[in-house]
This record gives sequence, structure tokens and C-alpha cells, in this order.
Amino acid sequence: MALETHIRLNARAGIAALTFAALAVLAPTREAAAATVFSVAGVDVAGVTPTVNAFRSALGSINPNVVGSFGTGRREINWDGVPDAFAAPNALPANFFNANSPRGVVFETPGSGFQVSASNASGQSQFANINPTYPSNFEPFSPQRLFTALNSNIVDVNFFVPGSVDAALTRGFGAVFSDVDLANTTSLTFFGNNNEFLGTFFVPEIAGDQTFSFLGVLFESPQVSRVRITSGNVSLGAGQFDPDVVVMDDFIFGEPSNTPLPAALPLFATGLGALGLLGWRRKRKQAA
Repeated sequence: MALETHIRLNARAGIAALTFAALAVLAPTREAAAATVFSVAGVDVAGVTPTVNAFRSALGSINPNVVGSFGTGRREINWDGVPDAFAAPNALPANFFNANSPRGVVFETPGSGFQVSASNASGQSQFANINPTYPSNFEPFSPQRLFTALNSNIVDVNFFVPGSVDAALTRGFGAVFSDVDLANTTSLTFFGNNNEFLGTFFVPEIAGDQTFSFLGVLFESPQVSRVRITSGNVSLGAGQFDPDVVVMDDFIFGEPSNTPLPAALPLFATGLGALGLLGWRRKRKQAA
């Protein structure tokens, strides 16, 4: 349940109550935030596309990949336009989708980096460069590239005003996954403006290979500063198949916008100023 804070003033409470209420808003105790979840698994693209499109519609129209924030709408990453120089066997720069192609995200991982799969023409598509059997496990949702962390199954997605170093918030994030076999393993964990926990949501599983799963989470307002993606329970590797190796395709997220000033901050500053003025007047009266 989302936290609601109510500020009430009366003649007796005065400035002291105003300042206390402002502090309460600045440092709330928060449960997992209220959110709408879009979730589906299917054996082919057609089986998951309606839910993916519903999430897209809920976020709004797609914006061009340019510097600056449009405030509303959405951005997407489908990896397919990544040039060969930044695709397998080469690494993808963590800030590629904020610097090279501005969409307002920068990646982090406890692993050694990131990789986008090679083109079909290379003969090493779908991470065959890591394991020659992976093309039989994974399938792209939007042909033809996929995405993974290297030496880790964790990716942190940090949001910025596109093309800048200014931290931003988004109201929703979703991703398509390929080959999610185990329940309650692949997940999205959301964090707020002060790194507070907003909730963990699990990606639906489905038996078989070359399958698709989608999870999108939509909040009532822009409040997400970071999303942690956990893909399966093991990273890709030369001999790694089990227990659950998972890769990612399309990322869909609300337009990253400027981190808003906490609503109580101006109120808090006003309260402190009023208290200072009140103290100054009392000192003058005592001095007189």
C-alpha cells in the first residue's frame, strides 16, 4: 500500500506542527508501493504481445531517442539497432543508452559487463559465442538481438534525464525474457528516489525452450529511480545450462523525468524560517 501523508494545521499546533509534519514527509516509513502488474508467459511472440502492448498503452506514446525529457510517454530498448562494434563478442558500454542513443538509462552489474548478442549474419547469434547451444534455448522477441550481463545474472537499470547526468524517475518498467523455466526466480525489484524498496515482482515461468515471459510494473506516479533485474539463477557460461539460464529482450519504461523536489521540502524550509523569526522576536522582547 502506498504511503499517504496528511498535514493538518491549527491555531494551537502552529509552526511546530508544520515543521514536524514536514519532517515526517521527508523521512517516511514506507511499505511496498501500490502498483499495477502486467504479466504473461507464452510459447511464441503472439502469446505475449497483447500484454506487452497493453503495458505500452498504459505508459503512453513512444518518444524519440533524443536528449532531454518529454515528461510523459515512454521509451523502449530493443537492442536491434546496436552496431556490431558494440555487440558480441564486444561489450556494450554501460551508458550506451544514455550517451550514444539517449534513452535515459545507465546499467550496472556485479559482473564484468554487458553484452548484446551478435547479428544473425555473424553465425554467432543468440549468444552462440558464449555457448554454441544457446540458440536452441533462447529466442528474440524483436529480431534479432538479445541482452545479458556477463559473469552475473543481475542488471541494475538507473534512470537519468536522457543524455544527461541528472537523476530521473520513471513511473513504470517492463522487460521481455526468454527461457524462464523456474517460478519465483527471475524478478524485477524497484527502488525509489531515496533508494527505498518499492517491491519485488516475479516473472512468470513456462516450460520449454525458446519461450517468452513478460513482466511490467506500473506505479501511480514517477517514483522509480532504479530497477534491479534478476535473470534466472545463474549467469551465461560455456558449460552453463541449468538450473535456469535466462536472457532479456525488449525494455519498455516510462519517460524518465527530473527528480521532483519532495513536496514537503519548501514547507519544511518555511517552517524553519518561521521558527528562526519567532526565536529572534523572543530574544528582542527579552532584551527590551
